[in-house]
Amino acid sequence: MIKSREELINKYIEFFKSKKHRQIPSASLIPTNDPTVLFTTAGMHPLVPYLTGQKHPLGKRIVDVQKCVRTVDIEKVGNETHHTFFEMLGNWSFGDYWKEEAIKWSFEFLTKVLGLEKKNLAVSCFAGDGEVGKDEESASVWKAVGFSEKRIAFLGRENNWWGPAGESGPSGPDTEMFYWVGEEPAPEEFDSENKNWVEIWNDVFMEYEKTKDGKYVPLVQKNVDTGMGVERTLAVLNGLSDNYQTEIFAPVVRKIEEISGKSYAGSEKEMRIIADHLRAATFILGEEVNPSNLGQGYVLRRLIRRAVRYGKMLGIKEKFTKRIVEVIVSNYPDYSELEKNKEFIFVELDAEEERFATSLENGLRKFEEVAKTGEEIRGKDAFLLFQSYGFPIEMTQELAKEKGKVVDIDGFNSELRKHQELSRTSSAGMFKSGLADDSERTTRLHTATHLLNEALRSVLGGEVKQKGSNINPERLRFDFNFPRKLTEEELKKVEELVNSKISAGLDVEREEMTLQEAVDLGAQAEFGAKYPDIVSIYTVLDSSEKKKWFSIEICTGPHVKNTGEIGHFRILKEESVAAGVRRIKATVD
Repeated sequence: MIKSREELINKYIEFFKSKKHRQIPSASLIPTNDPTVLFTTAGMHPLVPYLTGQKHPLGKRIVDVQKCVRTVDIEKVGNETHHTFFEMLGNWSFGDYWKEEAIKWSFEFLTKVLGLEKKNLAVSCFAGDGEVGKDEESASVWKAVGFSEKRIAFLGRENNWWGPAGESGPSGPDTEMFYWVGEEPAPEEFDSENKNWVEIWNDVFMEYEKTKDGKYVPLVQKNVDTGMGVERTLAVLNGLSDNYQTEIFAPVVRKIEEISGKSYAGSEKEMRIIADHLRAATFILGEEVNPSNLGQGYVLRRLIRRAVRYGKMLGIKEKFTKRIVEVIVSNYPDYSELEKNKEFIFVELDAEEERFATSLENGLRKFEEVAKTGEEIRGKDAFLLFQSYGFPIEMTQELAKEKGKVVDIDGFNSELRKHQELSRTSSAGMFKSGLADDSERTTRLHTATHLLNEALRSVLGGEVKQKGSNINPERLRFDFNFPRKLTEEELKKVEELVNSKISAGLDVEREEMTLQEAVDLGAQAEFGAKYPDIVSIYTVLDSSEKKKWFSIEICTGPHVKNTGEIGHFRILKEESVAAGVRRIKATVD
């Protein structure tokens, strides 16, 4: 029986390597070129370009374990199976194998490698609707490996369909695998509503493109996209219905018990939330994100502060988060960024806990006051709790719900906009997820980001390195290391250099090579990012440069073919985002 996270991951990777898959490292939790989502939310997220036709440097078969963060259903954390941070095992086919191979390999791995009994397995397939037919093909493969019709459920789009992420794009039916965790023998007939059937794996068959007018047309390239959650699968393998009793969380829960003097039994919800939120916070801090009131920093702040609040509910009076996170870091030696940034993680965590602890008790007293005034918490009062006591709006909503009240969110957002012009990142939408926008304008801005990176190095010095980027159709955002504010003259030089390369109409070329070859050529890479052995590089050619190019970077794309397509580049703002890290926002006209 597989007991450990490490063993499960290794078995999965080894199995799919035996099926001629190439392993890629986990991508960053911070999406590089996706303006619609704050974090990497699924294993497929970093692979979108290859699902839509771009060639992957390592071929058509890929396997990985991807770290992910999802906060869209954060209120469910506290039960046995929900997490904000999780690891997703995945095997991928970019236009290569299809339903038969994917399903048979899934069945083989579950039964032959993991040792799960077929009598405790069931599956679901897409039932079909007016737009797309019933997925009989998947069902026939399941029957071929020995499943009776009673163990195959046909469910609707809300259960067995993936995508598209936006209004249009790749999508298709999926087949989900369930394992029986009840104490009594598994019933002969599969009922997806019975909670003793736990979903452990999902094979998505992206065979359709949803057009902008709402039609589903067959894709030229059919893809397989699978996902198996490490935490939930490990619980199933060990006969547990509670993920927090696996070896992933058990040491963390023991530390919470030690600090609080309480037992897990009877305090499950509080301890699960603390363990989950501090694990997610640890990995976000591992990406060198600082707690703040914007973007990823806001999510991080909310997670830490929610954990602190539940710690106080357990009766913990002293600072405690660092002691728990020390255990979490030691649990994940395979993520080198945690050890490398350990001091940063501890310092930021400790400072955020201290900032909030001083205002938590006063804020709770203030909440009790405003909660007495009516059935609704006024927007002005919610904003006061946010501004003066550091309460994320979601915490105020949670407190209000506990008292059977609601919060005037519209009023809160109105107050927030008056204080800061944050209409586009108001917290009502802070935790939604989505996928990359590869529009023509975003593509132009992406290539402009490469020019900006090299222009900064030319003007400020070769020690400048990219620390992150975010691009949407309106603007690009580029973070880089630099110890001080840029002067107006420096910003002007950077802007002029970028525009000179745009005006020159330079060709942009893509090629593949080994990671070492790319490094030897001088290709730029995002600081701290992990790359496979074979990578794509994008080169902005320039015969006036000694090396025959102006910019060369490791990147997945997409990019324009010629810099003349970009338009006029204009810097909007330059600011500090952390100690030694500056940010430039820019656009193209």
